[in-house]
Amino acid sequence: MCKRLGMAVVTIWIVATLTFFLMNMVPGGPFLSEKAVSPKAMEALEAKYGLDKPLFEQYLTYMGDALHGDFGDSLKQRGRTVMSIITTKFPVSARLGGFAVLAAFCVGVPLGCLSAMFRGKIGDNIIIVIATCGIAVPNFVVCTLLMYTFGVRLGWLPTLGLSSWKHYIMPVTALAFYPTAYITRLMRSSMLDVLGQDYMRTARAKGLNQFVSLFKHALRNAILPVITYLGPLLAYTVTGSFIVEKIFTIPGLGGEFIGSITNRDYTVIMGTTIFLATLMILMNVVVDIVYKIVDPRIKLK
Repeated sequence: MCKRLGMAVVTIWIVATLTFFLMNMVPGGPFLSEKAVSPKAMEALEAKYGLDKPLFEQYLTYMGDALHGDFGDSLKQRGRTVMSIITTKFPVSARLGGFAVLAAFCVGVPLGCLSAMFRGKIGDNIIIVIATCGIAVPNFVVCTLLMYTFGVRLGWLPTLGLSSWKHYIMPVTALAFYPTAYITRLMRSSMLDVLGQDYMRTARAKGLNQFVSLFKHALRNAILPVITYLGPLLAYTVTGSFIVEKIFTIPGLGGEFIGSITNRDYTVIMGTTIFLATLMILMNVVVDIVYKIVDPRIKLK
């Protein structure tokens, strides 16, 4: 475990370092979009935020502050720190993403199991077609279809914001569409592999009920690849889906990240990138622990 934590720290450092230098290689700057900024005012702004110093010195200063949890002030949102932006926006994205991952898991796993159980039959073919469409259709197309059908044409659901439970239905559905399809296909493949094992053939030969053998004995081993996928999926989804938040005007971290890139808000870009990398690594650690719970034969070293 200590080795994994050490590797996690190194990974975060590499991500932060690459992001810092690649970000500064992109032409432009955070204050070029300001109206009527004189050269002296530009110099004063760069001096205030330390952008007038050599790049490597900026890097050392930033990394030293980041180690203490200080990601600096936003260069575009005056008077706001990066940490305050993350703590304000992240809960919105976390709720939306959490519901989406839960929906994808609760729908994808049973569909994958049923598809494996009825392999080659019409039910299996229908599930495969739906899952393939879910993987092939881009996220923004799903958002557009949902918004036009249920928001504009039928008028059943609101299309902007997250002020009530109805506002969650379309964004959560759009966010969960691809993961549900992927989990379904992953679960089907894994389940077919487990169903071909000797102990499952023995269970069927003894006359054990098909549903009991599937959901009691096969599911526990077949679900491990899905748990592996859930770790990075959860980290990415709860941090905010950029496209979904933008289309449905959701004030989450995803939209904030897109805005920071557009505005060259270096400190927000760095802070959100480090936050996402840390969350991703933490989710992988959680996956390792869940592995041990699901399959006691796995040893954590």
